[in-house]
Amino acid sequence: MFKEYDIIVVGAGHAGCEAAAAAANLGSKVLLITMNMSNMAQMSCNPSMGGIAKGQIIREIDALGGYSGIVTDKTMIQFRMLNKSKGPAMWSPRAQSDRILFSMQWREMLENTPNLDFWQDNVTSVLTKGNTILGVETEFGQKINAKSVILTNGTFLNGIIHIGERKFKGGRIGENSSLGLTENLINLGFESLRMKTGTPVRVDGRTIDFSKLTEQKGDDFPKKFSFTNTPALTKQKSCYLAYTSLDVHNILRTGFDKSPMFAGRIEGIGPRYCPSIEDKIERFSGKDSHQLFVEPEGWNTVEYYLNGFSSSLPENIQFKALQRISGFENAKIFRSGYAIEYDYFPPVQLKYSLETKLIENLYFSGQINGTTGYEEAAAQGMIAGINAHLKNNNKPLFTLKRSEAYIGVLIDDLITKGVDEPYRMFTSRAEYRILLRQDNADIRLTPIAHKLGLISNQRNNEVLQKQELINEIQRFINKTSVTPDQINPLLKKKNTSPLLQKQKISSLLLRPQISLTELISFLPFFSNYIKSLENINNEILEEAEILTKYNGYISKEQDIANKLSKLENIELHESFNYKNLLSLSFEAREKLSKIKPKTIGQASRISGVSPSDISVLIVYLGR
Repeated sequence: MFKEYDIIVVGAGHAGCEAAAAAANLGSKVLLITMNMSNMAQMSCNPSMGGIAKGQIIREIDALGGYSGIVTDKTMIQFRMLNKSKGPAMWSPRAQSDRILFSMQWREMLENTPNLDFWQDNVTSVLTKGNTILGVETEFGQKINAKSVILTNGTFLNGIIHIGERKFKGGRIGENSSLGLTENLINLGFESLRMKTGTPVRVDGRTIDFSKLTEQKGDDFPKKFSFTNTPALTKQKSCYLAYTSLDVHNILRTGFDKSPMFAGRIEGIGPRYCPSIEDKIERFSGKDSHQLFVEPEGWNTVEYYLNGFSSSLPENIQFKALQRISGFENAKIFRSGYAIEYDYFPPVQLKYSLETKLIENLYFSGQINGTTGYEEAAAQGMIAGINAHLKNNNKPLFTLKRSEAYIGVLIDDLITKGVDEPYRMFTSRAEYRILLRQDNADIRLTPIAHKLGLISNQRNNEVLQKQELINEIQRFINKTSVTPDQINPLLKKKNTSPLLQKQKISSLLLRPQISLTELISFLPFFSNYIKSLENINNEILEEAEILTKYNGYISKEQDIANKLSKLENIELHESFNYKNLLSLSFEAREKLSKIKPKTIGQASRISGVSPSDISVLIVYLGR
């Protein structure tokens, strides 16, 4: 019935979809196996993409030829650029999406991707010969062969849903959990642990009094995630802010004795940065109020998602507390919140390519690696899909450095440091965040993706042309001066010191009160110059302004990255016997033997490996 595939992807969540798309677009024959074809890239939690650091990841995926940014643009109902009051390293795009349209759009794009087949089933085991993958076996009894297998099982591995004192098997509410695969992998020698996540009640918008809530509109001039020609957002739906109170907290506390988390029925570790409402009340006991985000689920539905009110308390407690929130006095709910506990595999068992160290050509990506978030999962899926294809075709593997992409930070953190709680990306995790801005993701990564074969010549040429236009504008402002009489009226209007002599335009731009677009509008010769350039747009002007205003910071960070990259070039062999190097600390010998770092740079980031241990390694290697 089935031919042999190049790659089998197990699971059609965000990781699985990006993995299948990347591998198929590179030319591999791919089979995507999912338990439910109606829920591809399902937004199991809140109906949004992007956010702090996550928005940067979606733009990087798009710059590499992935689909997440395109799907988001085609289905979003609101767009906001977060952190605009801060520097550009912190700017993070975020979109509310239509939950149903998002999944439908993903399926449509995948069905129109050549080389990609589908099968609805549950994978119960991987097939191996020695330490090499052969394929998978399914619940329906199908044995399907493949050169590589990518597991992206999300929260479905032995998933258990908790609501109060009740618990039942499930990978999502209304969907079965995946049984058998964890035990199969443990028998092969893998280590597995448990994690948990949760989701809040879904509310009937017809029963919310929005006049009591604070409206959050989208940006006046909404941007996009994709660098391709996706449609612009012309109308938007508002989100709203609500707040809990001491009264709400006291009601929730009455159910704490029935909480599966406090009673110890949940063994898995939950996300620190997205805790349940009961966890927030306990952790921040001195706080009488918590902010809630009331988010629409789509264009044509009255369903609302109450972000910040995640709970696994009994339904009657959740409902009673909900109706004490201002604006929700008469609220009705579509379904209660719940917690889900599931298996994951500590990612220190992986290589940079996301191939497992134990079984050749077996890859893990997404929440199976202990991460949380659609964006983190999608990024891992894409990297696994690319590398499975490359390895099958005897080509060099594809990795991204920490100085090249947030995706590089994500994967390095996972395989080097491991996780002791669901991993979520933040800008603070990226030491080179001024280099890894959302605005320059295409310039950083599209030429790399073009060499891989994921980006067309036309799209790559457009990026090269964009880079040249940015350089041209920078050359102009660095060599062109303005006189006091030309510019002082604008400076006076902007409450900044007037000029006493000529000054370069680039120097004027260093003033926080002055923007590039204002200078172009105010100076006729500058406006005429910009009009003479072809294919100029606001994105190019913004990039040129950022590079000018923050040039000092960017140059300094690039210098640091270049210096530290020397450590990344000192390779460590996988068979290196650290236990024989007694000059290393005992902890360093243990950690290095377990993780088997690829380079000195990676070794330096392992918890428990000190600078003196790194010095020992460098001396030993004769460097």
